[in-house]
Amino acid sequence: MAQLNCQFVRPDRLLYEGPVANLVLVTYAGELGVWPGHAPEIVALGDGVVRIRQRPEDGGAEFDVVVSGGYAEIDNDGVIILADHARRVDDIDPETVRRTRDEAIDELDKIAEGDYRSAYFEKKIKWCNLLLRQALGSASATSR
Repeated sequence: MAQLNCQFVRPDRLLYEGPVANLVLVTYAGELGVWPGHAPEIVALGDGVVRIRQRPEDGGAEFDVVVSGGYAEIDNDGVIILADHARRVDDIDPETVRRTRDEAIDELDKIAEGDYRSAYFEKKIKWCNLLLRQALGSASATSR
């Protein structure tokens, strides 16, 4: 069976490197399936879940990675994913994420309207909400 070489990187570390059967990227235009032999392409990643399926000879497991922003470069035998934010779904601790989100909300509430720092905290809150939705499996997991 043909394989696709995958390298998945976030700013602080390599998340995954190795052969995969296929993967589905989340882009601003929608989902994009990638299989061996895919035409060369560079895509901007959106907010959502990248689904990676390992080859049958490697167990055939599928794992999901929540992403927010970045790019993927695809060629006929590989894909390099450079994500701005990325976390495996099985590595999300909802209590830690809630605490982080609550702290960001508190900090945002302290900032005067129009302060440039508000963009940082708004993005952090949005990322935490995305993680919680995936970890808890429901859109009702977030309140702000």
